[in-house]
Amino acid sequence: MGHPLYQYDICLPCTSVPIIIRPCTQCFSHRHIKTQDTRPQVGCHSCKDMNQVYTSKRRGAISYDSSDQTALYIRMLDVRVRSQVGFEPERRSSHPYLCIDFRTLHTRLSCGSTSASSAPERRVHRLLSFQRYLHSSRLLRGVPQQIPLHILDEDYTGQARCMLEKVGTWNFDIFLFDRLTNGNSLVTLTFHLLNQYGLVELFQLDMVKLWRFLVMVQEDYHSDNPYHNAVHAADVTQAMYCYLREPMLAKSLTSYDILLGLVAAATHDLGHPGVNQPFLIKTDHYLATLYRNTSVLENHHWKSAVGLLRETGLFSHLPAEDSLNMERELGSLILATDISRQNEYLSRFRMHLDQENLCLSNASHRHFILQMALKCADICNPCRPWELSKQWSEKVTEEFFQQGDIEKKHKLEVSPLCDRETNTVGNIQIGFMTYVAEPLFAEWARFSDTRLSQTMLGHMGLNKASWGGLQQEQTSISEEAEPSTAGADTEDAAVAQMDGSRTAGGTSSKEIPQGNRES
Repeated sequence: MGHPLYQYDICLPCTSVPIIIRPCTQCFSHRHIKTQDTRPQVGCHSCKDMNQVYTSKRRGAISYDSSDQTALYIRMLDVRVRSQVGFEPERRSSHPYLCIDFRTLHTRLSCGSTSASSAPERRVHRLLSFQRYLHSSRLLRGVPQQIPLHILDEDYTGQARCMLEKVGTWNFDIFLFDRLTNGNSLVTLTFHLLNQYGLVELFQLDMVKLWRFLVMVQEDYHSDNPYHNAVHAADVTQAMYCYLREPMLAKSLTSYDILLGLVAAATHDLGHPGVNQPFLIKTDHYLATLYRNTSVLENHHWKSAVGLLRETGLFSHLPAEDSLNMERELGSLILATDISRQNEYLSRFRMHLDQENLCLSNASHRHFILQMALKCADICNPCRPWELSKQWSEKVTEEFFQQGDIEKKHKLEVSPLCDRETNTVGNIQIGFMTYVAEPLFAEWARFSDTRLSQTMLGHMGLNKASWGGLQQEQTSISEEAEPSTAGADTEDAAVAQMDGSRTAGGTSSKEIPQGNRES
């Protein structure tokens, strides 16, 4: 069973019969019914809202489909104390962090059981599909229902529509687009790209299923994360689209490759808890145990994406073998984003380029290029214009620092780059560009020597220089602002000034940038 560091409000002791889990989209509660009837059920007894229904067996706190032993329905569960559903917290040994809620771990830290009344109420509103919205709005206005359109016109008007016309430009402002779409940038952008490529019609995708899938993907990203949220996923999807339009790829990739690449980009960080893999391992999180401490987050993202694909039935009309192949290749793309395997993929990429043996008519080579494209899209923030890159740098650093704050609070060893007292945004970014981003994008430029590649390298050089300049400026300000030790007695003024100067010099030596500590 593992160490009970995290407790879940849907962990039941009975594992002999299927359990129907009803997470209500209004009150966000779960209803549990022990029954042999596995037919879908809808409705929450508290608010009678439509719900997603999961029929699953229980193994501790792990949920998986009753007919699938590979745990493809693993999804990040809401971490709450069992007292909300009448269970007392189990404590097989004392541990300082029993109830860390990854959705709010930087705003609400709990070390013991928390009452239901103290937990912040969370209301989740699923977006209506266009057909349902059109139907309900016309009923309210008394307008008879007509043939539904095949485009989500409410999301394609005004400034958002103007921005989508330039979605292939590298200076695309995803933050502005997210505001214009009322926080629905991932849904709107991904749907637009799939429709623009003609993939909806080509693969005969059901519009309602597709919209529902994208909405659920967007919801499963934790909006409380400063960096790993749905806006980041939308940004990666837009970058992936830019790479897919590069001549080397555009003339070689099939429609299947494009569909796979866009879906992988949209789901590559699905359900990210806002902490890194070492944190999950040292806190004995169930995901670390499930995936044996190997690519823990990436496996979770992949299995979560597959779970949503099966739940919505987006590819259910395709032959079973094709659907399974797509799920496997989707996993291969998402697993490639594991930063700990960066050198492995980079060495292989460099070897192919040195030997000039990449043949994009070969399906396996095309898939490898998709992996490299997704890796570039995932860490392309240093290559964006300064106004965008700076925002992303501050967000990812804040997420690091929030993890470090939690580790300090619970007397854990602080992970590298997560201590806000010894690291700065500039130090972290300079180290990341030097040891991770520059080598990758240099090889990508060898593969695809285009204007876009040169633009990305140019932006990264300018951004690196900007961070270096800011670091020097901050260091100078720190030296000048160091208070001198002035005595109340005027006779000791000179001595105090000398002492203050020596103190300032000591402080300066301690504040030399430590960017080379990037791990």
